[in-house]
Amino acid sequence: MPSARILITLISCLIPLTHRLPAHALGRPVGVIKSQENTPQWRSITNRLQLSGVDYCIIDSKNWEEIDDIGQVQVLILPNVASITGAQAIALEQWMQRGGKVIVTGPTGSLAQPDVKRQLKSLFGAYWAFPNSTPSTLKLMASPAIATRTNLSSTLVGGVLIPTGLNSRTAAVWVTDGTPPAVVMNDQATFFGWRWGLDEVTSASLDIAWLQTALSRFGVRATQSVFTGQAPACPSGFQAPTAPIPLVPSFATPIESPVVPQPQNLPPSLPPTPPLPLNYQSPPPAPPATDPRSQYNTEVLLTNRPEPGLELGITSPAAIAPQQVTAMRDELASLIARFESTLISAEATQNTENGPIPETLNQSLVSSSGKSTTTLALSPHARRAYETLQNARESLAQFQELVEQRNYTQAREKWLKARRLLWDHYPTDQTFAQPEVRAMWLDRGTIVKTKSETELAVIFDRMAEAGINTVFFETLNASYPIYPSKIAPEQNPLTQGWDPLKAAVKLAHERGMEIHAWVWTFAAANQGHNKVLDQSKDYLGPVLSRYPDWGITDRAGNAFDQGAQFKKAFYDPANAQVRQYLLALFEEIVTNYDVDGLQLDYIRYPFQDAKHDQTYGFSAVSRKLFEDIYGVDPIEITPVHPLWSSWVGFRVRQVDSFVATVSAQLKQKRPDLMISTAVFPMERQDRLFRLQQNWEEWMSQEWIDMVVLMTYALDTGSLEERTAPLFDPSVLKSTLVIPGLRLLKVPDSVTVDQLQLLRNMPTGGYALFAAENLTPTLQTILGRMQGTQKTTQQLPLPYRQPFKASNERYKALQGEWRFLLSQNQLKMNPTALQTWAKQSDQLGEVLAQLVENPSQQNLTKARGTLNQFRGQFGTWMTQQQENHPYQVQVWENRLATLEKLLVYGERKILRERQPATAAR
Repeated sequence: MPSARILITLISCLIPLTHRLPAHALGRPVGVIKSQENTPQWRSITNRLQLSGVDYCIIDSKNWEEIDDIGQVQVLILPNVASITGAQAIALEQWMQRGGKVIVTGPTGSLAQPDVKRQLKSLFGAYWAFPNSTPSTLKLMASPAIATRTNLSSTLVGGVLIPTGLNSRTAAVWVTDGTPPAVVMNDQATFFGWRWGLDEVTSASLDIAWLQTALSRFGVRATQSVFTGQAPACPSGFQAPTAPIPLVPSFATPIESPVVPQPQNLPPSLPPTPPLPLNYQSPPPAPPATDPRSQYNTEVLLTNRPEPGLELGITSPAAIAPQQVTAMRDELASLIARFESTLISAEATQNTENGPIPETLNQSLVSSSGKSTTTLALSPHARRAYETLQNARESLAQFQELVEQRNYTQAREKWLKARRLLWDHYPTDQTFAQPEVRAMWLDRGTIVKTKSETELAVIFDRMAEAGINTVFFETLNASYPIYPSKIAPEQNPLTQGWDPLKAAVKLAHERGMEIHAWVWTFAAANQGHNKVLDQSKDYLGPVLSRYPDWGITDRAGNAFDQGAQFKKAFYDPANAQVRQYLLALFEEIVTNYDVDGLQLDYIRYPFQDAKHDQTYGFSAVSRKLFEDIYGVDPIEITPVHPLWSSWVGFRVRQVDSFVATVSAQLKQKRPDLMISTAVFPMERQDRLFRLQQNWEEWMSQEWIDMVVLMTYALDTGSLEERTAPLFDPSVLKSTLVIPGLRLLKVPDSVTVDQLQLLRNMPTGGYALFAAENLTPTLQTILGRMQGTQKTTQQLPLPYRQPFKASNERYKALQGEWRFLLSQNQLKMNPTALQTWAKQSDQLGEVLAQLVENPSQQNLTKARGTLNQFRGQFGTWMTQQQENHPYQVQVWENRLATLEKLLVYGERKILRERQPATAAR
C-alpha cells in the first residue's frame, strides 16, 4: 500500500467523523510557541516544521498572556514548553473554548505551578508523568497494518503520559512494563510523549510523520509554500519563519487531503481510557543519581501539602466542606498579605525620603489635612501589581459570597484565578536588597560537569548575577574529596586532573562571594554515586572498603541504610580512628584552602524506624563502649528495654562531641572560620530517636555559627508550617538560623513567594538547593529583586558584620514606615503616633552608635532601647493591626531579627575577639 494511503488509513482510524474539518475551511495559520525551554533546540524544531510542509507562524512565549495574543491561530503547537503561567493557562482555556486545537509534546507544563498543572491536565486530556529510564518502542493502537508502519513507530527515550479525561484516547503506547500511553488524543488536543524536535531524541522522519498526522486531525494540510520560499502571512505580533529548508527527503512529501469515508466504512473508535480518580497523583520521577540529596525525596522533607479545595476537581459541582472553605480562604488571604508586604518593601526602597521619622510624620499630617487617602501612590511600574492586589481582595470576598450561595464551581474558579494572577504579577521588578545570607549549595553533579576553571566560572557568574553571597561548595561527597588530597585515599574520579576547590575559592573571592566547604561527615558511601562511577551497588567507598570496621550496621549487619532510594553506608561516630581521620581531612581543607567556612552535612546517624526494627549504630567499637558503661550489649536492646533511651542518648552524645571537637580544633587554627551544619527541621524528640541529630545543643554551646535547616517544601504554606516553630525565642541562641529552599520542581513564582515568606520571618537569610536547579528565569528575577552580588557587595553579611547588618536592616524598616506615613497609610492613635515616631528615631541612633563603636556599653544600650521599643510596639500598632495584621507581625519579626543579630554580634565581635586582643 502506498505510504500516503497508509497515512490516510491511520487518520481515519484515529479521528471520529464529527471532528474532521475540510482543509479549505481553515483560514488561520498554525501557531508555534517559542519558549525559553525550547530555544536551544529551535533550529531542529524549525527543520521539522518546514519539512512538514505546513504554514506556521511563531509566537514568543514572552508575548503570550491574553487570548488575543493567540486568538488568530486555529492550531497551536507547544513543543516541550515546560513553563506556562496562570495567565497563559487562562488565555489557552478561553481560546480552546472558542474551538482552538493544540498539539503538545514532551514535558509541556511540567514546571507550572500546581493549580495551573491541574488546569492543563484538563485542557490537554493528559499530562507528562515521568520519563522512561531506557529507550522503548513506540507502538500504535489502531490496527496491525498501521502498527507495521516504520515512520510512525520507532525506539526512543520518551515519557509516560497519564490520560485525564473521559474523552482521552490512547493512540500509541510504549512497549515496556505495563505498556503505558505514549500518545494521547482527545477532540481538541494531541499529546506526544517525547521531546519532539530534538535530534538526539528521535529522527526527523518520525517527528514529521506524527506532526502531519496530528495536524490532519484538525483539517490542516501542507501547502508547499515553505518549499518555494514563500513565508506565510502572519498576523501582527507573530513572527514568520525564515530560511526555509529545501525539500530533499522523500518522507517530507506533503500529504494529500484525507478522503472522508462514509460512516458505515469507519472502523470502530478506539476504546476510551478509563478515567483516573480526580485526586490521582502520578508517581514522581526517580531523582538523578548525581543529586547528593536524593534521599530526601523518600524521607520526611518533601511531602507535598494537599492544596485545599482542589481534591474535588476545579469544575466539580460538589460542595466545598467548611474546613476546606476555611483553608482556601486563609491560603488566599496569606498570599495577598505577602504580596502586599513585598509591594510595600519594593516601593519603600524607591522612596528618597530618609529624614527623621517625626519630620516625615509632621509633613504627612500637613499634607493629609482634610483628606482621606485610601490607596498607596505607587510607582508606574508597580501599578499593575497593585491592581492585581485590589482584584484579589475583591475575589476573596466574592469567593466567600459564592460559597454561601452554594455556587461552588464559580467559587473555585474565582479562587484559582485570583491565586494565579497574584503569582504571575508578584512584584519582582524592583530592587529592595537588605543585609542577609543568600546562600546556594553548589552540588557535586554541577561541579563535575565543568572540566576547567573557565567552565566553573560560568556557574559562579550565574550565582553572582542572582545576588548569591555565600556558596556551599560540595567538597567531600561519599568519602571522595573533590580536590587532590594527601589524607583521603582517592580523589573523586570525575575531577581528577584538576583542583575544582582551588578554582572555586579564587572565583568566589573575585566576585565578592564567600565560599564554605560543604562536607559529608558520617555518610561514607552512596549507592547513587556508585552507579555514576560504574561501581558495584554495594561498594563501600574508598575508605570503608579499606577499613570496614570503621562503619556501622543495623541489627542484621546491613551496612547500607534501608529507607532511602539511594542507600548510604555510614561511619561510626564513636570510633576514635574515624574521628581522627575526619578531623585530619577537615583540617587539610581549611588550612590548605582559603575557604571562609566549613559546613557539616550528614552530621547524624542514618534514618531509623524502631517500630520496624530499623536501628543503626552497631559496630564492635560502639557495642563495647556501651557495654562497658551499662553492662549490656546494645544489640540485645529493643524499644521496650529499660535501657533503650540510654542507647539513643549514647549515640546522640557521639555526634554532639564530634561537633564540639571539630569546632574547637578548627577555630584554634582559623578563628575567622564559619562553621555551619545542614540539619533536619523535624520535631526534636522525634529527631533524636530517628537520627540522633541534636542541633539545639550545638547552638546552645556555641559550637556552630549557623544552622542551615533543610525546610524544603513544594508550596509556601508547607514551608511556613515547617519553619515557624523553629523561631521559638527559647531555642534561638547566639547562632544564626538559615532556612533552606528546594528549587527542583518548584515553580519560580513559588520560590519567590517562599523567599518573601522567609524575609518576613525572624531569620537572617536563606539557602537555595541547589545550583543545578537555578533556571535562567529565576536567576534574572533574583538579580532584579535583590540586586546582583556586584551591586550589593557593600551590604554587610550578617555573620561577618552583625551590628552593621542590624543597623542597615532597621533603616530599611524605617523606610517602610516613612513610605506608609507619606501615604497616610499608618494608622495609630495620635498620641501613640508621636511617641512611636520619637522612639523610632532614638532606636536608630543607638544602633548607629553601636556600629561606630562596638563596645559592650553601647551594645547594652542598644539592646535595652530595642527591648523597650519592642515592648510597646504592639500597643502602638493596635489600630494598624485591625486592617493589616500580617504586616504588623512582619514588623515585629524584623525587630526580633535585630535582637538576634545583636546577641550574635556580642558573641562574634565582643566575646570572641577579646582573647585575641589580650594575646596581642
